[in-house]
Amino acid sequence: MALYILDTTILSNFSHIRRPDLVKKVLPGAVTTPQVMEELQEGVESGYVPKCDWGWLRLIELTEEEKTLAIRIRRVLQAGEASCIAVALTRGGVFLSDDGDAREYARRHGIRVSGTLGILRKLVEESYLSLEQADAYLAEMIATGYRAPVRSLRELTG
Repeated sequence: MALYILDTTILSNFSHIRRPDLVKKVLPGAVTTPQVMEELQEGVESGYVPKCDWGWLRLIELTEEEKTLAIRIRRVLQAGEASCIAVALTRGGVFLSDDGDAREYARRHGIRVSGTLGILRKLVEESYLSLEQADAYLAEMIATGYRAPVRSLRELTG
């Protein structure tokens, strides 16, 4: 089973619709880093991100090697993305982010990437949501600031 490493953008998008449970349904073994949770907490405290229960999401501490990598990656990315990418590089995980720069960095380093749209699509494919429900959640995320490349998941199929 793949290791799915979630960054702040993913947690923020699903927090905005108050549905962290949707992520748990399709990625029950997903993980994140303390750096991501710190960024999310800053968003909650500033009033930008609604408080949600992400208690099911396993926090993984970075190894010394990952900490060194994250410091190097921090030259070009934020702490949350840098920590997730460092983990993905050393442990062979899939990096989930909607940050364009972070996704590009990860791809250039051979890391598989997905994001909010991938999670919504998986929810539809696994029959947790109808396409209409997923599109309604997508619209709600867009209304709260998510800069999605599509307005409907229909644009990703066929």
